[in-house]
Order: sequence, then C-alpha cells, then structure tokens
Amino acid sequence: MVALSYPVALVLLTVPAVIIGGQITAPAVHWGLLCGVAQAFGVWWFYAALAKGPISVVSPLTAILVAGVPVAFGIAQGEQPGPPALVGIVVALLAVFLVSRDASDEDVTPHRFTPAVAWLTVGSGLAFGLNFVLLDQVPHEAHLWPLVFGRISASVLILLIAASSGNLRLPTGPARRLALLAAVLDSIAGVATLYALQASLLSLAGGGCALLRMAVGDEAVAVAIDDVREILEVGRLTALPRTPDFVRGVMNLRGAVVPVIDLMA
Repeated sequence: MVALSYPVALVLLTVPAVIIGGQITAPAVHWGLLCGVAQAFGVWWFYAALAKGPISVVSPLTAILVAGVPVAFGIAQGEQPGPPALVGIVVALLAVFLVSRDASDEDVTPHRFTPAVAWLTVGSGLAFGLNFVLLDQVPHEAHLWPLVFGRISASVLILLIAASSGNLRLPTGPARRLALLAAVLDSIAGVATLYALQASLLSLAGGGCALLRMAVGDEAVAVAIDDVREILEVGRLTALPRTPDFVRGVMNLRGAVVPVIDLMA
C-alpha cells in the first residue's frame, strides 16, 4: 500500500509547492531528504513489526516513542514544559494504552512480542519521532519544498525495499482506494505538521515558555511571545543621517514614528 501512497503523496505535495513557491536551498534539500529517510525506515520497521508481533503492543509502544523523541529533544534544547504540559503528556500516553489495549489481530496466526519485534518497534518509533525533529530544522523560506524532497527520498527507499524483498506489488480494489486516501491524508498531515512546527508559538513539548521563532539570515532565533507586541510588514522607510548601520530608518506606524533595526547588520 505504501508503495502507491507515497508516490501519490509526492505528486500531491509537488503541485502546491510549485504554486506557493519558496527558496530551494541546500538546507531545504538535505533536511527534507533526511526526513524522507526517517519516514521510510519508520514505515518499513513498523509494518515488519506488525507482521510478526501483536498490534496491541506494537502500536502503543510505537506511538509513545513517536511522541517521546520530540519531547526529549525539545527538553534537551532547553525547553521547560510547565506542570500542565507534563500532565498532558502523561495523560496522552495513558490514552494510547487505553485505546490500544483491546486491539487484536484479525487472523488466527499467533503473534508474539519477540526480541526481534521489540527492536523493530523501537526502531520504528525512533525513526518516526526523528522525522519530527528533522522537520523542525527546515528553513521557513522553503515553504513546502522540504516535504517534496522528503517524499522523493522516502518513495525511492520504499520502492527499493519492496523490490528487494519481493513485495513490490501495487494494491488493487479496496486496498488501492485506501492507499489513495492515505496519500491525501498523509499530504494534509505533512503540511499541517510543517506549519505547526514553523509557527513555534509553544515549546515542542506542548507547554512551558511560549516562543516566536524567526529567521535572521541563515540562523533561527526565538523571543518570548510576551515580549512581542505585534508582527507587521515593513512600510516605507525614511533614512536618518549619522545613525549606525543597523538602523535602517524610521517608518510611520499609525501616526507614530518607529525606528526599524536590521538584526543582520
């Protein structure tokens, strides 16, 4: 199914990427390609774990790792989730267990959680979680292009893995319709996740200090949201004589004279 849904998602993402535009820079390409590699290995190991192990264990454990990797990375980077965020994380993880505890396999083949299945499950969860961390690194000015490059590398890897394992078969009938629906939902989820990460109004853990992140040249900086009054486009500037280079001039903001400072200077 993924052998069809990923290439279709690539097409679905490329169309809006061309329409929206964006700067295709080296960071946009390599971060996007790395995201695709993480996605491909995550999907491969997840389906391999489901084929051999019980879904009631594989699914919730994978979900916990997917959520845990970005949270751990955010905390390691200095984010400080407050008590409400920590409670929310615990409740969310508990919900995963409650939702999955009654899941069962439809076939009669006994599925055991063997060490091999455990390694596949852990690898899948870490790979999917790493995808979110990598996606958070893409430059904002690239817009949707990193998602496109991610789908390129993921599609190539998935097709190579399927071909090498003898499983390169396109789905037919209901399975094909499900694969096409998965491609649509996957594309929507990818775009929503990218823009949610780029907004960065909350820490990655979902609470704590609220931040506004912006690009200054090739660097990403953040300021506390409480220190931000508003976000506007730069209007017509009036240059001032004998001012430092970082002062671009002044602009009229609803009758008030406001100095404009270039952080890149």
